[in-house]
Amino acid sequence: MKVLCFLATLLTAFPAWAQSEKLGVGDTVRVTVFQQPDMTTEARISEKGTVALPLVGEQKIAGKSTGEAGKQIADALKNGKYLKAPQVSVTLATLRSRQVSVLGQVARPGLYPLDDTSDGLTQVLAAAGGVIPTGADFATVTRKGKAQRVEIMSRDFALQGGDTVYIDRAPVFYIYGEVTRAGAYRVEPNMTVMQAIAAGGGITPRGSDRRLKMRRNGADGKVVETDAKLSDAVRTDDVIYVKEALF
Repeated sequence: MKVLCFLATLLTAFPAWAQSEKLGVGDTVRVTVFQQPDMTTEARISEKGTVALPLVGEQKIAGKSTGEAGKQIADALKNGKYLKAPQVSVTLATLRSRQVSVLGQVARPGLYPLDDTSDGLTQVLAAAGGVIPTGADFATVTRKGKAQRVEIMSRDFALQGGDTVYIDRAPVFYIYGEVTRAGAYRVEPNMTVMQAIAAGGGITPRGSDRRLKMRRNGADGKVVETDAKLSDAVRTDDVIYVKEALF
């Protein structure tokens, strides 16, 4: 009974998903042998999927659950005649195989863990602070060397450990001069110069909607500057300049 209580206490240290989740390369595990404190070991699963343990040496546990790994180690101790009836518990100390990399146009790029309640693309992006205003509406998810494009809002795409999520830059235009908030903004469908100015917070009291300049890359790659009208269409990488009014 004492042994069962001891093991139950260890199992409650991690949620149910962690007990059933398969161990992977990079994870760190804590191996505890009941009534054998000198044999308690914390080790990282190597690229070969193994951990080095006292007495039984290298044990391949990648791809097994913590329960299966514990039974394997217990059997190795028993078969090696080191202990008659070993009780072994394996718990996750550091989870790395169930992490994803989030990069690009997000507030907080970095590594983020997955579990059974937060393995969706939108949930992971929320953990990363969300997509910043210049981010695209889709993500490029790379899994085992293969990239696929996933719409962020159309469905909740389930991620897997080792995935890389990249949010590319959305098509943007630039506005500066006599506007309230100069900077880069997303190009929306059928956007006009008037809407672009509105995105920048509108024209300041010093500016004039009759003194607008547009800089756009020409077919030869050279920048062409023209006078702009409020009704003109805005394209990707356009630069709109609002000049001061003439008094």
